[in-house]
Amino acid sequence: MVDTMQASTAWKEKIGADEAARHAGYAERFAAIQAAKSARYGKGRALHRKQLTVASGTLEVLSGLPPFAAQGLFAASAVFPVKVRTSNGGLDKARDRTPDIRGFSFKVLGVQGDSALGNGPAVSQDFTMINQEAFAYPDSPAFVDLVEAVSKGPGALLGHMLRSHGVFGAVGQIAKLVKTMGKPFGGFATEWFHNILTLACGPYAVRARLLPAPANGAPTAGASNDWDADFSARLKQQDLQWELQLQPFVSEALTPIEDASVNWPSPYTTVATLTLPRQDTQSAAGKALALSVEAGVLDPWQALAAHRPLGEVQRARKVVYFRSQQGRGAS
Repeated sequence: MVDTMQASTAWKEKIGADEAARHAGYAERFAAIQAAKSARYGKGRALHRKQLTVASGTLEVLSGLPPFAAQGLFAASAVFPVKVRTSNGGLDKARDRTPDIRGFSFKVLGVQGDSALGNGPAVSQDFTMINQEAFAYPDSPAFVDLVEAVSKGPGALLGHMLRSHGVFGAVGQIAKLVKTMGKPFGGFATEWFHNILTLACGPYAVRARLLPAPANGAPTAGASNDWDADFSARLKQQDLQWELQLQPFVSEALTPIEDASVNWPSPYTTVATLTLPRQDTQSAAGKALALSVEAGVLDPWQALAAHRPLGEVQRARKVVYFRSQQGRGAS
């Protein structure tokens, strides 16, 4: 019997002739949204504006990995310093109890190799993850339209849904959005996080996820009142750990590169352990780290060439993220 879940290098990107112009337009639309929100809240990101907890730790790459995983950052056993940023995904600095996407991003430092941006040596390998398993849409156009409508308020969102999907279709789309935003969430120490989009792994292509260690503990009642307080309290008492896992591209039918809405069925392999040692995020050093991360860059294109982001949504992010970083003076 043929193993349909065998890692394959037969993936291909399909770049549309109009992509450069479309993505430049998306960047300007996001820049306008970001500027409007920054006028209200102060300088900040477009999405994932509300930073919650920032912490430092290490990523320990395991040995004996299968060929599809033993590439780039994961080519050999090693320990790298890491900075972690957790966030609420929305455009506003809303209360933590507000339904939202939750973000868990981390920057791996001390990497060696060429940059995915083609501008010399890579300075880091960044991972941007959320508490969802797949992207909401196959590609970026519908997502950009949705974010722009959300930024203008409930009336604009309803009008967008009606124009795009009709009366009956709009009902279904709104229900889908409510379900996504309202997904139960127990806290950043206890939930799974996925990068949802594809990146290269040498000649292979993969997606990644983080699994919390059981020792991190169970969700705490009332944690949704203040996600930072919950996560910081845990860190003040104990080390926290997660398994970083990769799953491979196996075929265009099962694990498409260009359709970001497909949740790949290929199996995951643990490739590294992320550890945040016990620390006080409210100390002077912890607050200085938080300020540095808030002013800095966390971008999937801040990556090794061996882990270049793949697919149309990732290519759109390259342009949009850069424009966003310019808009807030990130360094």
